[in-house]
Amino acid sequence: MKLRRLLGVMVKELRQMRRDRITLAMIIGIPVMQLLLFGYAINTNLRDLSAGFADQARTSASRMLARDIVATGVVAPVLEAETPQQLVEAMRRGQISIGIVIPMDYERRRAEGREALQILVDGSDNAVQSAAAQLARMPFDGAGFEPLAPTAISVVGFYNPQRSSAVNIVPGLVGVILTMTMVLFTAVAIVRERERGNMELLIATPVTSAELMIGKVIPYVIIGLLQTGMVLALGTWLFHVPIGGSLLDVFIAAGLLIVANLALGLLISTRAQSQFQAMQMTFFIFLPSILLSGFMFPFAGMPRSVQWLAEVLPLTHFLRLIRGVMLRGASLWELWPGVVALLAFSTVMMAGAILRFRKRLD
Repeated sequence: MKLRRLLGVMVKELRQMRRDRITLAMIIGIPVMQLLLFGYAINTNLRDLSAGFADQARTSASRMLARDIVATGVVAPVLEAETPQQLVEAMRRGQISIGIVIPMDYERRRAEGREALQILVDGSDNAVQSAAAQLARMPFDGAGFEPLAPTAISVVGFYNPQRSSAVNIVPGLVGVILTMTMVLFTAVAIVRERERGNMELLIATPVTSAELMIGKVIPYVIIGLLQTGMVLALGTWLFHVPIGGSLLDVFIAAGLLIVANLALGLLISTRAQSQFQAMQMTFFIFLPSILLSGFMFPFAGMPRSVQWLAEVLPLTHFLRLIRGVMLRGASLWELWPGVVALLAFSTVMMAGAILRFRKRLD
């Protein structure tokens, strides 16, 4: 082995890497992104969970208790209700994650050492259940009473009272699998045509850019729906994951995510110069989707700026839809913000892919 020849190959590889801007961006971008995500964005300590309060006592002592609960920083009040039933309904629609019920005879209950506070929890998210348990262990002071003991606080979990991890994870896995496969499938679609020399054949046909893009998407929509059915069937059979809402709503939500991911994959495909580059760019999208969507780490624990970034990701909205329909029995009509977000994302990505694509060889 000659050192001079070895150095020549090394220099040639470095120069080639420098010319490949996407690879160079990945070399720098992925470590930086992982550092920022794990070090800054991801926080397992939940803060500012959306909460609803039903203060049926309406006394100075009950208002002081509510202020003490908010002061912990664990919850942020977004709704005032008259009855616990209104809190449960708001939880089913995804408006709140935690409901705080202060009974009408709060002061008497507290003086007698009986249950004086009830915390209603959305059990479709295990992290929220942990935050509620943490809240229940806090000895709240106020109004001349002894600190409120944990025994005087009851936590009522809805939708997943057994705190089964499978019930929480399997619906999210539908979105993760669809994100990984659908984006990757279409990310290499246009690049594969170019590398195999099929682009000349497409140029000779009267097919428009829109027809080509949509024609490539539809078969994968069918494949994605089949994947959804397979995961749901296995999840129900093996892990006893319930489907509380309409099965049709589940497949509509999955279809919205599939179209959004396919449109994103097509946009990547129009930018990448090779299938390897397309896979690199797909990984660059897939990693934030997993980490920031709320699948692996609590969404409420992230800084506000990172939450705004996560709102751009289709998986974030799909997780809200699928958990709302499957676990809480909500309808897509009640979860309409997530539906609108996925439709808007699909429209923008598909329009961008069609505009970037030119039915000609570069």
